[in-house]
Amino acid sequence: MLDEVVELLACPHCGLDLERSGNSLRCSSNHVFDFARQGYVSLLSGRSKVVGDTAEMVAARAGFLGAGHYDPIAEAVAAAVTGDGPVVDIGAGTGFYLARALGDRIGVALDVSKYACRRAAKAHPRMGAAVADAWQPLPIRTGAAGVVLNVFAPRNASEMRRILRPGGELVVVIPDPGHLTGLVDHLGLLNVDESKPERLAEQLGGHFTPLERRAVEFRLELTHAEALAAVAMGPSAWHTTPEVLDAKIAALPSPVTPTAAVTVARYRRTP
Repeated sequence: MLDEVVELLACPHCGLDLERSGNSLRCSSNHVFDFARQGYVSLLSGRSKVVGDTAEMVAARAGFLGAGHYDPIAEAVAAAVTGDGPVVDIGAGTGFYLARALGDRIGVALDVSKYACRRAAKAHPRMGAAVADAWQPLPIRTGAAGVVLNVFAPRNASEMRRILRPGGELVVVIPDPGHLTGLVDHLGLLNVDESKPERLAEQLGGHFTPLERRAVEFRLELTHAEALAAVAMGPSAWHTTPEVLDAKIAALPSPVTPTAAVTVARYRRTP
C-alpha cells in the first residue's frame, strides 16, 4: 500500500491518523492493524453484523466483470468521476470500478469481505484496500476524499459526507427496475424495488445535492456459465442454491440475452 494511500486512513477505534509501522499500521493510541500477505489491511472496529461476499461470490464477480460484460457501466462511472483528489470506493468489491475511474489519482477500496479486498489490493498500483463495514464509522480521515464511489453498495450518507472534502463529489450506481430483465424473471430471483430512486433521494437528502443522472442500458449475451455468474455474484446468491440455479439456467436458451439497466448519479457534498 502506497504511503499516499496510508495518509488517507484513520483508526477505526479512535479516529486518529494511522502511520506505517513495519508491516502494520498504528495510531498514536497504539491500536495496531497488520497487513495481510495479500496486501490489504482489516480496519474493522469490531465484529461486523454484515455478512460479506463469500470467496465463491467474489470469484464469480471477478470472472464476470473481467470478461467485459459490465464495461459500459464502468465507462459511465469513470466519466462521472470529474472531481479532483483521492477516490474512496465504499463497497468496492474487487476494485473493478475504482480501478477504471482512478486515472492518475490514488484510491482506497473499502469492503466488508476479505475475499473482495484480496483482489482489490491488486487491482491497480495506486489503490489500497481495507476491510471495513459501511455502517460503522469509515476508517478514512475527515475530508480526505475528493470523490466517493458507491456502486451497487450500501449507502451511509453521513459518513460519505464526512470523508469528503468541501465541494467533493459522490458517484452512485443503482440498478433500475428493468435490470437483468430476461434473467431475473425466468429464474425467480430478487427484483429491483420500484421505489429505489425515491429511497436513494431520501437517504442522501440533506447531505448531498444532485448534479446529474445518466441512464445506462444495454443488452448482454451470456453463456449459461456467464448467466450463472451474473446471479452468483449478487444478492440473489443468498436466496437460492447452486443446484436450483443450474437446473433453471439449463432450461434457458443459449445465449441468454438479459438487459442491463442502471442509473449513474453524481452529487456534490452539501456545505
